[in-house]
Amino acid sequence: MSKVLIVDDEGQILRVLRRILTAQGYSVRTAEDGAAALDVFDEWRPDLVVTDLQMPNVNGLELCRQLRKISDVPVIVLSVRNEESVIVEALDAGADDYVTKPFGTNEFLARLRAAFRHKPQTTSNVFEVGAFRVDVDAHSAELRGEPLRLTPKEFDLLVCFLRQPDRVLTHSNLLQQVWGGYYTDQHEALRVLVGSLRKKIEPDHANPVYIQTEPWVGYRFTSQASGADVRQL
Repeated sequence: MSKVLIVDDEGQILRVLRRILTAQGYSVRTAEDGAAALDVFDEWRPDLVVTDLQMPNVNGLELCRQLRKISDVPVIVLSVRNEESVIVEALDAGADDYVTKPFGTNEFLARLRAAFRHKPQTTSNVFEVGAFRVDVDAHSAELRGEPLRLTPKEFDLLVCFLRQPDRVLTHSNLLQQVWGGYYTDQHEALRVLVGSLRKKIEPDHANPVYIQTEPWVGYRFTSQASGADVRQL
């Protein structure tokens, strides 16, 4: 039984989401702010966290940041705010998805299933592409021997690029691989994720060297290694 922690300062939201998720077979606990959520997380170790943004004490953004220091647990943000700047800030803080209130039950459950489906899976893949080294099993990545601190979605995106260097990957292809088929039209979310990954791997993220934009089509990852130079270790 997958464990879901719901964090929101509105009791009605907590009750509704608990009822929905319990009916779907999830084990659910709730918290009314980020500080309480961190205590529950430490004790219970949920498989996924759903959090509001605006809360007293520790808000949703800070909760995301704190969770990313200790875990790669999937985090879904729920918020009434739909400004691009707010969404970008949440994703940069470590959220894996952002759902605007009000939302439909079916959409919410689909987003949960997608988050679980794309939670980092255990494999034995360790490979190098140019200056990058990735250990999928350990969910770790290095650039020129230095560890990269990546969110789960940033890591998934980097793995997609490194597995297919020097190839044009369409927006839909990347969305399918990182988020699943439900998200193939969410180009803005992909643009934000690419931007956050560039900030962590590019010498100058305003003039990217590795992740090249293919206008109206997608992205191409280039490195010192060609596709034939990918080394499985």
